[in-house]
Amino acid sequence: MATSLQQQADTILDFWFGAGFDNAGASEVAARQSALWWSKNPEIDADCRTRFEPLLKDAAANRLADWADAPRTTLALLLLLDQFPRNIYRDTAQAFAFDELARQHCHLALAMGLDQQLPAIARVFVYLPLEHSEDIDDQQYSLELFRTLAKQAGQADREIFAHFADYAKKHHQIIERFGRFPHRNQILGRASTAEESAFLQQPGSSF
Repeated sequence: MATSLQQQADTILDFWFGAGFDNAGASEVAARQSALWWSKNPEIDADCRTRFEPLLKDAAANRLADWADAPRTTLALLLLLDQFPRNIYRDTAQAFAFDELARQHCHLALAMGLDQQLPAIARVFVYLPLEHSEDIDDQQYSLELFRTLAKQAGQADREIFAHFADYAKKHHQIIERFGRFPHRNQILGRASTAEESAFLQQPGSSF
């Protein structure tokens, strides 16, 4: 792999996790980066767009295929395809346009055991394409993976991984009930059923 591509992958990881995350505790990384990961911030979205949209387009066009061969570059590839579109194209159908490709790369990484060569906090983002999937088998796999992470966590990180496992459970329950995420219906131009419309009025129905 060309050095420049390795540097690009490292830039993605440093942006998302912070420099030196490999040697930091999971709870420390999560506390430091959670505003970047989970908040709806126009400035963060714009920064993602400016810095990473060209690489996202390269990934979608299969020009980063070599990244799928190693743990860290696979992690960067999954961030590009699964996380960054949700920032770059927030509140549009394009935010979910790369989910299938992310899901495929996720399954490949798991089949190759690449996730096992990454820090636990990084593995969260390897597994998230399955949590974002509207396929019940992916959801079951996601639930198992996140529960395993929680069981393996040390005392200092037990709470954060229990939180991730709880979110995986909530996603699984929605797909088990509806076969899709109702909160995506409007953006994707899908008609909601009466049951889904009622569900969307409840707290916690959207992610």
